[in-house]
Amino acid sequence: MDLTGVCDDHVLTRYRELLDAEDAAFDALEHDCEDGDRARWEVDVAAWERALTKKVVFLQGLGFELPVPA
Repeated sequence: MDLTGVCDDHVLTRYRELLDAEDAAFDALEHDCEDGDRARWEVDVAAWERALTKKVVFLQGLGFELPVPA
């Protein structure tokens, strides 16, 4: 893939925001697991999935093709 003109400061800033959101959601899951909080786990798994989806959609919008593991 040719990234010429794709990765500018705006793209990198937005991607960093998406990574930070994913990291925060995963941290919440980690705390839920440590605390044994199953009810909160369900809520935070959904938040993590949303964060992952936003990141993947963003990358696909830039033209990245992300293989799905078998």
